[in-house]
Amino acid sequence: MPRKTWRAALAAYASPSTLVLLLLGFAAGLPYMLVFSTLSVWLREAGVARETIGYASLIGLAYAFKWVWSPLLDQWRLPLLGKLGRRRSWLVLSQALVILGLIGMGFCDPQKHLSWLIAIAVVVAFASATQDIAVDAYRLEIADDSRQAALAASYMSGYRVAALLATAGALFFAEGFGSTGFNYKHAAWTGTYVLFGALMVPALLTTLFMREPPVPLRTQLQAGRYTFMHQLMSVFVLIVLLVSVPAMFTQLYNTDFAGVLFGDMSPLDLLLEDRAFLRAILYILLTGMCLSAMGRRGLAPVLTPVNDFILRYRWQALLLLGLIATYRMSDTVMGVMANVFYIDQGFTKDQIASVSKIFGLIMTLVGAGMGGLLIVRFGILPILFIGGVSSAATNLLFVMLADMGPNLQMLVVTISLDNFSSGLATSAFVAYLSSLTNLKFSATQYALLSSIMLLLPRLMGGYSGVLVEKFGYHSFFLITALLGVPTLLLIALHWFQERRREGQTPTPEPAPTPVTEES
Repeated sequence: MPRKTWRAALAAYASPSTLVLLLLGFAAGLPYMLVFSTLSVWLREAGVARETIGYASLIGLAYAFKWVWSPLLDQWRLPLLGKLGRRRSWLVLSQALVILGLIGMGFCDPQKHLSWLIAIAVVVAFASATQDIAVDAYRLEIADDSRQAALAASYMSGYRVAALLATAGALFFAEGFGSTGFNYKHAAWTGTYVLFGALMVPALLTTLFMREPPVPLRTQLQAGRYTFMHQLMSVFVLIVLLVSVPAMFTQLYNTDFAGVLFGDMSPLDLLLEDRAFLRAILYILLTGMCLSAMGRRGLAPVLTPVNDFILRYRWQALLLLGLIATYRMSDTVMGVMANVFYIDQGFTKDQIASVSKIFGLIMTLVGAGMGGLLIVRFGILPILFIGGVSSAATNLLFVMLADMGPNLQMLVVTISLDNFSSGLATSAFVAYLSSLTNLKFSATQYALLSSIMLLLPRLMGGYSGVLVEKFGYHSFFLITALLGVPTLLLIALHWFQERRREGQTPTPEPAPTPVTEES
């Protein structure tokens, strides 16, 4: 990508699209927190058991698996609302469901109607995840790659402000309306959730008045390739496959094959008495049906965007997927234990909250804005590399803090620089993912790539506590810093390949100036 002037870089934040993404980001941040962390506080204040609250947190899985139904947003236009356009129609539907859902949640008292409250929260989570898919697709289609980081920074700003308002702000409103840990009042939480439902209305109005991204004719033809029933069937087959494969291995692990091998039981006894073996056979049959010729035809709407990505990048797709899967590894694994570390160091909860909410939020937004500006000025890959370096290097500040004890000034410096690097890396990474997607499948491919981004870091983050127990905080933060090295090597290799490809591209010769009689 050619470099641009600083004036052109600053102009990326002056477009109406930036304000639109700010409001859409605000609308995305509100429901996520209201059905996750804030809902947990409400349930506990109402006296709901911790085990039930833990199960209720599984509502958040809707965001992790949003790529399953994302092909519907690429390939099916909604009836009636479809007149608004492919992206705006899905946004209006999802935002309307979020507004109605938040209001409906408010009128459900968990002490009397817990099942209804959880059911409506599930609807809100799926509608919110659908909104996220549509917003990402809209952002990809409204601007070129050079402006994606600026739009992502604007989106992130709205999202972070909404997330703070929907957590600390929601608790403040509920307390102000009269519900406390010692005196629970359902009416206070009703007023809080109705208020936040009303705060979604500006985003809905924005969606109604913003322009629909232009869709090339070829993309429209591609979107109409599959019928609605075929698309629904593909989602159903994919869900069955996702459930059957891990369940099959789990049940096979629990079967008593050892008893057959050592002669303690016959194969017939295994078939008649071992329920795990029978369940394994069932899951094997379901997996086989999904992977059969008929099942693969049913999966076509989901597999088509995946095939497109592989055909476009061929063997290089492995390098790209490796880069995507490891880019946020360093700060994600470290972040799992960050708050626990602060407590263990001796910082008070007020100190942690004030520093992380004030300095952390400000520096995240500054870092995201700086990332968008630098990408327009210098291109994606250089800033992607700088973001990877800074995300890993700031973990070394935690090493210093671990050796210094509860030093408040060092905590401010550490959180500020860590959040700045996180904002910079996030905006660069969003721009990079955006550059990899095909606009014919923008919703599906971006949802898939962003899910891959979180999969490996989240899995490794589950072992962060084990690492701390075994090695201590000093060595743990060193390990998380080193986790960023493979990503930097992959970025450098990718950058080298891009420069080499640009060097091999022949530069067209200027057309000869026509000779006239006057010359």
